[in-house]
Amino acid sequence: MILNETKGLVWHGRVELADNFFKRFKGLMLAGDVDHALVFVLPAETRANASIHTLFMLSEIDVIWLDSTRRVVDLRRARKWRFYAPKRAAKYIIEGPVGLIKALDAEEGDLISWSPAEEKEKAVPVKSILPGKIDLNGSKNGVAMVESVGEAP
Repeated sequence: MILNETKGLVWHGRVELADNFFKRFKGLMLAGDVDHALVFVLPAETRANASIHTLFMLSEIDVIWLDSTRRVVDLRRARKWRFYAPKRAAKYIIEGPVGLIKALDAEEGDLISWSPAEEKEKAVPVKSILPGKIDLNGSKNGVAMVESVGEAP
């Protein structure tokens, strides 16, 4: 969810954070149908850090640049295979589907906030052998049947 606090307008789409080098590097490149927003958290608030490209993009996107106080410093529709830099230094960049700017009625100076989707926890394998069940840990091929050996004391 992205909120234009200045105007009280909400975009109810999914929001993800690009808060490390690898997430920022990949961005929305090669995304076929952009159905979510990606908030880039930049390491420094400068125009150079906030410059973006749309190389390898498969569709146009809406882009909103924010300063460290989350005020809009620039916004635009970004076309494929172009380079863009904001008018002023930015600490955050919101890239999203076409129509995001219109849904928020975003303008320079607006205060924007967001609520990222909760990341699902990754499954962690647990070693366990249950009688009469499949043992995924004890075979060279990865699967072995475990026979029942009686009740444990």
